[in-house]
Amino acid sequence: MAIPGRFGAVLTAMATPFGPDGSLDLDGAARLARWLTEHGSDGLVVAGTTGETPALSDTEKRDLWRAVAEAVTVPVIAGSTTNDTAHSLHLTRQAEEAGAAGILAVTPYYNRPSQAGLAAHFRAVAESTSLPVMVCDIPVRTGRKVAPETLLDLARGVANVVAVKDAAGSPAASARLLAEAPGGFELYSGDDALTLPLLAVGASGVVGVATHWAGVEMAGMISCFAKGDIEGARAANARLIPSYAFETGDEAPNPVPTKAMLRVLGLPGGACRPPMGPEPPGLEDRARAVLAGLREPAAA
Repeated sequence: MAIPGRFGAVLTAMATPFGPDGSLDLDGAARLARWLTEHGSDGLVVAGTTGETPALSDTEKRDLWRAVAEAVTVPVIAGSTTNDTAHSLHLTRQAEEAGAAGILAVTPYYNRPSQAGLAAHFRAVAESTSLPVMVCDIPVRTGRKVAPETLLDLARGVANVVAVKDAAGSPAASARLLAEAPGGFELYSGDDALTLPLLAVGASGVVGVATHWAGVEMAGMISCFAKGDIEGARAANARLIPSYAFETGDEAPNPVPTKAMLRVLGLPGGACRPPMGPEPPGLEDRARAVLAGLREPAAA
């Protein structure tokens, strides 16, 4: 597949800024969006998991999509789906009206539909909009893997299902998917730490979390790979490993570390809304250490 993909090579799954009282900070969202596009991001995924979409109201999502789409010139991909198909169609139409350039459609979570149910859900979402749709396959959060056969049927049969955000953790399965997918269907890494392996099997880019603070470095790694500089890509990836380790964990799951990092950088973010948090002690100190490591000169 081509690098970059249709939405760019580096998409950031943008955190949603909140004010001190927990209210949605739309001015902060616009400022953060502009900063990200100035620091390596070719596109933004808004109101995805990192954006705490389960804790946002429908009105907040609509206002957030509009505010970010008006603030930047890069593609804004709206996380507009839930585990309720009818609700997903409503939100997807609102995202298109708000100026989104694409839809991120997450696997319905908790209710664990069959593969036929998943296919019907994604097809309905795609048919409700003229926008391109990226399927989000992240079984660790949703409890259900989208089978390769389901993705292939969608890619072959629904014109605007154009990509998958692959966070399933199996580069071998990803390679088979891309080998059998129709031309133009793209795979984006949905796991920062697997981006380089997924590039090796045909990925077109990444939907990242560490790209909040390491977007330029991630873009550099992808650029090295695209030019055939494999050693350069490996070296760049090695420098990013502490960022991958920082971005999520049992004590501080995504997006808790990102919010701490944004405060260290002086960017809008605030605290996460419950049930995410509270932050473990020392998280901001860890963030500073990660930044310091990125800024150290590369080893000869």
